[in-house]
Amino acid sequence: MKLRPAVRILVTGNMGYIGPAVVGYLRDARPDTQLAGLDTGFFAHCLTGTTVLPEHRLDCQWFGDVRRPPAGALEGIDAVVHLAGVSNDPIGTTYEDVTLDVNARATVELAQAARAAGARAFVFASSCSIYGLAEEGLRTEESETGPLTAYARSKLLAEEGLAELADDGFAVTSLRFATACGMSDRLRLDLVLNDFVAGAYAFREITLLSDGTPWRPLIHVRDMARAIDWALDRPASPGGAFLALNTGSDEWNYQIRELADAVAEIVPGVTVSVREDAAPDSRSYRVGFGRFRELAPDHQPQVGLQEAIEDLSAGLARMGFDDPNFRDSPLVRLRVLDDLRRAGLVTETLEWAQTAPVGRG
Repeated sequence: MKLRPAVRILVTGNMGYIGPAVVGYLRDARPDTQLAGLDTGFFAHCLTGTTVLPEHRLDCQWFGDVRRPPAGALEGIDAVVHLAGVSNDPIGTTYEDVTLDVNARATVELAQAARAAGARAFVFASSCSIYGLAEEGLRTEESETGPLTAYARSKLLAEEGLAELADDGFAVTSLRFATACGMSDRLRLDLVLNDFVAGAYAFREITLLSDGTPWRPLIHVRDMARAIDWALDRPASPGGAFLALNTGSDEWNYQIRELADAVAEIVPGVTVSVREDAAPDSRSYRVGFGRFRELAPDHQPQVGLQEAIEDLSAGLARMGFDDPNFRDSPLVRLRVLDDLRRAGLVTETLEWAQTAPVGRG
């Protein structure tokens, strides 16, 4: 049975790295759909390469914490695209309890609230990182999971809770995304390919912090949006009311050294080196995406590695990017949160402070 088309969609975390691509894609693919966003706004100021707020493509923007959604945010919603959460391993290590609270508990509670409000679909941005160290063979949806970090554990815990909520009237799709990459209106440089392209521009050198052997599957943010568009209206059969799905492309399984060499081939004058004390990275996994090809043949990834690198290069050029300290800049999400905390604007539980200092113009 195919679900009725979603005409009112809420996108949480829309002011992050992936959100602008998702909102833009859904607006183009569904021009008559009412799109709303829900975000804390922590990264709203982190615009890159654009002078126009991506949120102009929404019909409504809510500001709030997914742990306590604003009254009315879910009213009349047909579907939720849940991107909001603690976004990577470094933040998860620094804020482990918060990561589990936001990414796991709050995700399940948001889905419960959405179902109670009449939503019929919930699309969750999960991660292939739940497979942990898995170098032998391709990990499929039936493979054993082994999350190594708080971030990865939180995604798996969320999936387990979401599976219990799904039924014939409430389809839940957990898209286990490969590692994100590509240019965005709110670019992050704490992702492996994005970091390499930035390093090529800033230093004309890419220095590997590991020995270069770990495997990573990658996916471009535009292709993440394409997959989300499919998941919003996917048939309940054959996937089932709850579907956990590896989302990416078999061709995008790369070793870290391969990614660095690919950047060096495209960005002129760049060398690749391995730090002398580099050690193997325990986060190594190759993933199979055969089921995604079978279920969503018309929504397969379209962006290749060369195009992704060229896209990032063009975006950094538009920004006039040449910052050798970019790993300690607002282009790294942990740094943004640290700056907000030092300013007294955000608490240790990653909430806006109620007694935040008032700026003076």
